[in-house]
Amino acid sequence: MSVHDEASTQPVLSDEETLHKLGYAQELRRRMSGFSNFAVSFTIISILSGCLTLYGFGMLTGGPAVIVWGWPFVGIMTLFVGLAMAEVCSSFPTAGGLYYWSAKLARKNGPAWSWFTGWFNFLGQVAITAGIDFGAAFFINALLDLAFGFSTTVHWHTIVIYAAVLLVHGLLNQFGIRVVALLNDVSVWWHITGVVIIVAVLWFVPKHHSGAHYTFTNLQNLTGLHIGWWYIIPIGLLLAQYTFTGYDASAHMTEETHKASTAGPRGIVMSILISLVAGWILLIGLTMAIQPAKYATESGATVPPAQIFIDALHTRFLTGGTATDLAELLLLVAIGAQLFCGMSSITANSRMIYAFSRDGALPGSSFWHRVNHRTRTPTNAIWLAAAGALILGLPYLWNSAAYYAVTSIATIGLYIAYVAPTYLRLRQGESFQRGPWSLGRWSYVVGWIAVAWVIFITVLFMLPQVGPITADSFNYAVVAVVVVIGFAGIYWLVSARSWFTGPKVQGTPEELAAIERELEQV
Repeated sequence: MSVHDEASTQPVLSDEETLHKLGYAQELRRRMSGFSNFAVSFTIISILSGCLTLYGFGMLTGGPAVIVWGWPFVGIMTLFVGLAMAEVCSSFPTAGGLYYWSAKLARKNGPAWSWFTGWFNFLGQVAITAGIDFGAAFFINALLDLAFGFSTTVHWHTIVIYAAVLLVHGLLNQFGIRVVALLNDVSVWWHITGVVIIVAVLWFVPKHHSGAHYTFTNLQNLTGLHIGWWYIIPIGLLLAQYTFTGYDASAHMTEETHKASTAGPRGIVMSILISLVAGWILLIGLTMAIQPAKYATESGATVPPAQIFIDALHTRFLTGGTATDLAELLLLVAIGAQLFCGMSSITANSRMIYAFSRDGALPGSSFWHRVNHRTRTPTNAIWLAAAGALILGLPYLWNSAAYYAVTSIATIGLYIAYVAPTYLRLRQGESFQRGPWSLGRWSYVVGWIAVAWVIFITVLFMLPQVGPITADSFNYAVVAVVVVIGFAGIYWLVSARSWFTGPKVQGTPEELAAIERELEQV
């Protein structure tokens, strides 16, 4: 991207100078490369997590044609959102990300815009962590079921695995940014290699495939909702839109990234582009492995991709043993990617919590903002992220559709937070001071498309997804969104509007340097 107007472009400063200009000290260690910054977002998008964990939802809501064609369509629309975010990220490379941007871009009522953007980002971040690690728990349970008969139909089995996964991810994040950055770098190659392995096995090993016509044109409605395709097909886009979330991680990690004003925006955009291509290949390969005669069984399985693996491989290995072994291998590949993904999600979530509490916006902010002086990581924020995700997943104990609701909550919460600063940036017009990474004259076209798309999906994913609508199948995403709006709104009116002034400046450049020297001496 090029610079549109030299006069409105910020001068090039060092990372620390840029952070000081934004009002913050360099409290977190800046050890991430541009590739590592990209790797965090690519890992959280995680096509081997989102595509596979919500694949069964796609089979119910539209089937093969919606799964295969919905992906590139949603990917392109997501690219518009990501491009608009990236331009703002270049101007404000700070861990606060979205809520900080809203505060600085609002012409009036900046604190209120910042407050609500931050709370939606917090909701989305916690929910995306829940969705990722809950999906990993489903797949781990499926693997344990194949290997040891550990049933996938007992809900508390999944909850126990889920809690264990969150615990491991919290511990990994507590070790420090070097460990996380290294694992994220490995994760990129794991994802790319994993897609190649899964697609190759599903293409070359099975004797029977569903065929191109079936893959690209077949429609299915197994939702229990007797409504036309005009409703079912859009609902099915959740599979793709949920997967294309979490790339704001590149913004949240900018305080730990070298050349953040360009590396952060590039991380956002490249993570979307590469996921778009690799994810489409994965979905086509998996969809062509469906055995049409067993569609009802596969779509109704607790982990539909695992059932597809087994059914497809059984067409070659009639004895079953080899097919099960290969299916377990493919599950291991997917689980590895999902575990990388969940670890990175807690990383990004904790940085957002750290930044939001640094500015006093969360109850108990002084506690959540504390930095471990040995690892220079926000340890308390890490465990708040893990605990919040665990709480959000508990309704699965009594609501079998809870996972779909969690993914809807994540998508809605994050995208509202994504588009708020874009809308405010559009209102600023040419008074917006561009960073070194810019959309130039395309800013307005890209930005308004992004705003329109987010309004559409926000309404869409709060609608009923399965029927008949009962307590067991209710999409409680709308409840979670209303609760957050209600809590944040009441908290704002009763208390916060009298003291929350948006992102706080920690001090003068000299005071910020003193904070940094003190941290280095500990």
